[in-house]
Amino acid sequence: MPPALFPRGECAIKASSPNAVELHGITKRFPGVVANHDIDIIVRRGTVHALVGENGAGKSTLMKILYGMQKPDEGTIIVDGEKVTFHDPGDAIARGIGMVHQHFMLADNLTVLENVVLGSEKLYGIGGKARAKIKEISDAYGLGVRPDVLVEDLGVADRQRVEILKVLYRGARTLILDEPTAVLVPQEVDALFDNLRELKAEGLTVIFISHKLGEVLSVADEITVIRRGTTVGSADPKHTTPKQLAELMVGSELPSPETRESTVTDVPMLGIEGLHLSEIDLEGIERIVLDQITFTIHKGEVLGIAGVEGNGQAELVEAIMGMLDPDAGRIVLGDDDITHAPTRKRREDGIGYIPEDRHRHGLLLEAPLWENRILGHVTERPNSKGALLDPSAARRDTERIVREYDVRTPGIEVTAASLSGGNQQKLIVGREMSHLPKLLIAAHPTRGVDVGAQAQIWDQIREARREGLAVLLISADLDELIGLSDTLRVMYRGRLVADANPATITPEELGSAMTGAASGHLEHGDDTGGEDR
Repeated sequence: MPPALFPRGECAIKASSPNAVELHGITKRFPGVVANHDIDIIVRRGTVHALVGENGAGKSTLMKILYGMQKPDEGTIIVDGEKVTFHDPGDAIARGIGMVHQHFMLADNLTVLENVVLGSEKLYGIGGKARAKIKEISDAYGLGVRPDVLVEDLGVADRQRVEILKVLYRGARTLILDEPTAVLVPQEVDALFDNLRELKAEGLTVIFISHKLGEVLSVADEITVIRRGTTVGSADPKHTTPKQLAELMVGSELPSPETRESTVTDVPMLGIEGLHLSEIDLEGIERIVLDQITFTIHKGEVLGIAGVEGNGQAELVEAIMGMLDPDAGRIVLGDDDITHAPTRKRREDGIGYIPEDRHRHGLLLEAPLWENRILGHVTERPNSKGALLDPSAARRDTERIVREYDVRTPGIEVTAASLSGGNQQKLIVGREMSHLPKLLIAAHPTRGVDVGAQAQIWDQIREARREGLAVLLISADLDELIGLSDTLRVMYRGRLVADANPATITPEELGSAMTGAASGHLEHGDDTGGEDR
């Protein structure tokens, strides 16, 4: 083992250091699975401590225990030198622990101030005193939060800062951040890390959960690695490489999304012509969501769409899938105009769909895995015999997907809600790829998955692309976008504003274009399909 890596029992933390959190012997069992087994972690006060591990390793369960959302079956929690027992998040908050979840918990129709004080009105009221406190915290940690702006008018990075301010407002001294960079462009990641360093300089502690190992190594002071529900070691980020950390996590090297050979044909598979969509906001004002979107994806081509979330990518996907009806324009699949076709027909005609929000559009969380396997494909083999559902065949094929896509589960009869987010994602990808789609709409296909699963999903997309699959790829992972795409376009305020060459563009240049900045490496979109790389 490289000298930067410390096996369990040889923690790099000095015993004399003041500790914000200590977890000793934490064990948590669920029916048919042990999520955490005898986990030990020590987090020093005033540090950024990263927690990394593959999907299903037990990271989220462990943090839910620390935040009072779950109770451990065994083990001890020590906060600031005192043994504690948490019955709910309120107990954790009272001891200075706050958590920012990966899926933001903000009300879009309320202002920043209203979101921050909601549920904590007794602290500073809801008026001038609360406003002054918000400004004080925002200024102290460089968050730049504006109290009177509606949350729906904020970008993703600003919403994240509001979530951080919320937990600081409630007195948090230890912050748990779950996948905080998953939806940020590089410039926003840099700004977030500046915020974290400011928090650390003021003596606060951050527990940072991430699958992006390069980012972990750049911001963390200490790293704890969890594998299969138990701690396997710690790492010194100053002397550890992403490759070493990946091997400690999953026993394999860090994967690359790079696609070297071109498989693009001249056969159009998806044509979008002048797609236009507007909506009426809460104040009765019309807002253009999609502005004359035009592009073509050919067989064997991956078209990547880069853009900060909230610039129309979600609406574009929902229009293609038939969940939104455009005001104008055409959607053509192969030779068929499907502009106003129902979603079911689009699925039957060969569109696979990996949704941005797996909980809203991808899964029935309280249904067993085999029932989730048939969602969107009820009338297709092996799920049916003619017009009748074939549960036995669906169960057998679910078991195949679980094996081939390494979905960590005690069985196919458990609910989707019982799986970690990454394992839920692997189930969805396995389901959609199993039906050999003509066109795959992939919105953030590897969000929340570990490096091993990420490599597998990339391989599946590349292999299907070689067989003629057309792919529309939406992703906040710019390395993924650049590496997998044959053609790359930038979406900003509902318009396709630029083309980029995946062979030469850098993540930093692409990130600048996504925020509206000009770049010499970008040219205005020409409304044509992609060219061979």
